[in-house]
Formats: sequence, structure tokens, C-alpha cells
Amino acid sequence: MANGNHRPLEDDLWEAADQLRANSKLTSTEYCMPVLGVIFLRHAANRFNTATRQIEEDQAAGRMPKRPLIPADYMRRRALWLPERSRYDYLAGLPSGTDLGQALNDTMRAIEESSEMLSGVLSKEYSIFERKVLEDLVRIFNREALRTAGGDVFGRIYEYFLMKFAMQGAQDNGEFFTPPSIVQTIVNIIEPDHGKVFDPACGSGGMFVQSSHFIENRGEDTAHRVTFYGQEKTATTIKLAKMNLAVHGLEGDIREANTFYEDVHELHEKCDFVMANPPFNVDKVDAEQITGDPRLPFGLPGVNKDKQVSNGNYLWISYFHSYLNDTGRAGFVMSSQASSAGNKEKEVREKIAKTGHVDVMVAIRSGFFYTRTVPCELWFFDKGKPEHLRDKVLMLDARNIHRKVTRTVYDFSPEQLANLTSIAWLHRGQSDRFTGL
Repeated sequence: MANGNHRPLEDDLWEAADQLRANSKLTSTEYCMPVLGVIFLRHAANRFNTATRQIEEDQAAGRMPKRPLIPADYMRRRALWLPERSRYDYLAGLPSGTDLGQALNDTMRAIEESSEMLSGVLSKEYSIFERKVLEDLVRIFNREALRTAGGDVFGRIYEYFLMKFAMQGAQDNGEFFTPPSIVQTIVNIIEPDHGKVFDPACGSGGMFVQSSHFIENRGEDTAHRVTFYGQEKTATTIKLAKMNLAVHGLEGDIREANTFYEDVHELHEKCDFVMANPPFNVDKVDAEQITGDPRLPFGLPGVNKDKQVSNGNYLWISYFHSYLNDTGRAGFVMSSQASSAGNKEKEVREKIAKTGHVDVMVAIRSGFFYTRTVPCELWFFDKGKPEHLRDKVLMLDARNIHRKVTRTVYDFSPEQLANLTSIAWLHRGQSDRFTGL
């Protein structure tokens, strides 16, 4: 979520964009992808313009020969090559009678053709907007403050709009979005700073973005430290994630798949970090299809008379554990019911506890999620736990730690996050980090 410096701008942009939605007869779901597409386009233009200035400086200083520019010149500077008709200034300067919907659709197609990662991702539904609404939308994101804004600002604006759309229940009831303070808690405790980072239910990619913030706050380059892998079953949500990565200048291999049945990246026992906010209490998983799956070393939880797993929570928990390599760490959101479930689920839980890999458990109060009111828990595994901690689990009751965002929504303040993190450090014997805080 945004820090104080950016919040007025984000609030202002959202208010202006939401006014347009209210006047356009479109639902939040119809409006969501095209608006995020315009944010993406503004950001792509800024990166392009910055790269152009860098190239001109390099040519003037003799560091680069004077020749016609090619897309690779821009890729080297982490920018997308934009054909002239796809540049924001060109679109903003079109005369009033132009079919702006068609122009934006053409722009998005041209960008997709120039970027393999964005192929088939960007919205091309701008013709559903009335012309006045589109003109106003393009104008909103052409403000002076945005024409010069860097990637971090756009990343925050994009995340802020995702959060607002989630609160309105756009896109599959808002389940594509995990609130930032929950993600930050997971990142702070598992510290995903190297190797393969996998989210098997990746939604709009927030786990990857927060991981990159964590790495860059240490003064390191995300691209040199980690590789992001994601699976997500909803095609629209994959588009949100790919745009989210691109708007933050990140790359990742995100594929459409149902993790209950598929391991498309073949990451069993290969991950350094696993992070996820999976759908809770899923009750229609075909037990026959997953019997014998190597990702289920602790056996199946309860199966009902229809040969379906009666609750998928322990499938997720088993999968997360099995994706880890010998020193891997996992952090994930889980239904509060899972830690006390009985019958077959209890048997699976017992086997997992006996591995010695359960590291930390954090209880979170209700109201942290925008579209579900139930409390939850954060579970953490660490296969590289030192021997003296193997039979110990840090249990944190954070249900009374929160601050109010709206009447019904809560989060952690930066200070509360730092305190929770420091307790995990002390549990691991890292008292020097605590005293340095």
C-alpha cells in the first residue's frame, strides 16, 4: 500500500477515475482491466521517454554510435519499445473527434506484439467506453505529476487501484488481491532473497512485488537474486499479475494451471521460497485424480462418498511443504479452522508437525481481507531450521494488533510489522538484528 507521500495523488486519481465509472454505466468488473491498462500505458511511456533520454546522452558522449534505434536498445534499459502511435503523448494529442477507443485498442495490440511477456495480456475493450469518458480517463493519467513519475510511483498506483477494485468486489469477488500488510508479514518472516520463488495461487502477483521491495530495500537487484514462478487458475487474474510485474519492471514465469492437479513448472522439491494466499475450504477436489501425487507425502485428508476431498486446506499445506528444497522456507495464509481440524486432517497435521519444519504461526483477526470477514492464520515452514529449533514453533497471537483503515478494514502499521518481525528474529537467536532495529 502507498506511503504517505503518494496517498493524496492515489486518492485523487481513484476519485477521478471512479467518478467516470459512476457516469459510464459500466460495472467495476468491466471497468477494472481497461483502467489498469491506461495506468500501464502511462508507465510504459515514462520508461520509454527515460530510456530515450539515456540513449541520447550515451550517443552524445560517444558511448554509443549514432544510428537508428532498435527495440533491443530499450530492452537493455528495462523499457518497452513503443511505436510512435502507441506513445501516450500521441494519444493525448489526438483531435477531439478521433475514435479514441479504437486508437487505444490498436496501441495495446502494438505493445503486445513488441513484448512476449505481455502477449494477450492488455485490455483491448476500450470501444465499450463513451468517447467523453475515455478522453477524461486519458487526461487524468496525463497530469504533470504523472508524466515524470518513476516506476515506484506507478507500482504503488497500480497496487492502490487493485486494492480499490478488490474492495468493490471486481474480478472474481476480489480474491485476486492479498492485502499488503499480510504479504509484508510473510515476506519479512521468510525473507525471500535468492533462488526460486514460487506462488502456486499467485492472484495479481503481490507476493512477487513485495519480495522485490524486500530485495531492493537491501540495495540489491531483484533480477540478479531471484526467479519468480506463478500458477493461477483464472486467465483474467494472470493478466493482472503480468501487468503488475511489468509496471514494477519485473519479470516472472506465470502460467494458467489448477495447482490441485498440476505442477506445470515441475518445481516439486526445487523451491527456495513458497508464498501463497490460496482459496480456503475448497470442497470439490477429485480425490482419484490426486491419489499418488508426489506432492502429497503425508497422504490425503478426508475423502467423502463422492470421492472428493472434503476440504482442500491440507492439500495446499502439503503442496507448499513439498515444493521446498532442503533449506526452503514457506509462508502462506490459511483458514483458522485448519489448525484445529480433526479426523484425517489431524493425521496430516501431526505428520507435518513431526517433520520439525513448522517454524512460526501467526493468528490474524477478521477484517484484514476486503471480501471475506473471517479471521485467518499465517503458517511458516523452514526446512533449514537449526537442530535446536526443530522441536520448537513460535506461536504469535496478533489478533489484538491492528490499526483501522476503514470502518470494516484493518491492517498493520509499519511499527506493528517491525515488532512482529523482530519477535521472529529473537526466536531465531538473531538478537543483533533486534538491537539494530
